[in-house]
Amino acid sequence: MSRVGALGGKSYHPVVLELLARQQVRRVLDAPSGDGWLAGRMEDSVLVDGVDLYASAPPGYQQVLAHDLNEGLPTTVQRGNYDAVVCCEGIEHVSNPLKLLQDARRALRPGGLLIVTTPNTWYPTARLQFLLRGFLPSFPSLVGRIAAGTHMHVMPWNYASLYLHFRLAGFESIRIHAVAGAQPKHWLEWLLGWPSWLYCRRRRRLSATAEEAVFWRDAGSRASQFGRQLVLSACAPSSQANGDVA
Repeated sequence: MSRVGALGGKSYHPVVLELLARQQVRRVLDAPSGDGWLAGRMEDSVLVDGVDLYASAPPGYQQVLAHDLNEGLPTTVQRGNYDAVVCCEGIEHVSNPLKLLQDARRALRPGGLLIVTTPNTWYPTARLQFLLRGFLPSFPSLVGRIAAGTHMHVMPWNYASLYLHFRLAGFESIRIHAVAGAQPKHWLEWLLGWPSWLYCRRRRRLSATAEEAVFWRDAGSRASQFGRQLVLSACAPSSQANGDVA
């Protein structure tokens, strides 16, 4: 796995592959499966299913189901069937993300792994652009171009908003993972990011619980504060019956 993960590709690819390797997964759901990069870089012993709006079947997938992720996962996806669910560069296209995350949890075996990657909107110059223009990078006004089934970025994300949705969906052990390049690009970003970093540091120091301390530690990390790409992981409850969310 480590040899495969070292090959070229997007900056988050090696991080996702390493997380799956640590989990020693045997069955993975890739939603959306897109161009099929994940199955193409997994070991042959790992079974990978895909879900995508356009049901092409790249090599390496057991099956790829055509489905709109705005409606969650297909009802044919079996409950507790997967060691991991991977959602790379998909959740920003979904207008009903909580439904998708809840379905992902139900598709996982107890203790199974969720991995989500998405553009980060928390880095300093993104916040500055929002202040000046009212729109975040990669999330422009879509007026005149709004059409279901097209490649639209409809939901901007940062660490805190993903953490919130993960918890609402019933996930535990939420962590952020560093991606190559998760650092300030120039002195202005250091300057703009300093107040937010100090705020997170203070909130961590004042945390009343271990969960709060971990949240503020990760919120103040370079991956959260300066990265252009987010990679978050979480675990389904060890007992899915206790983790069900209405």
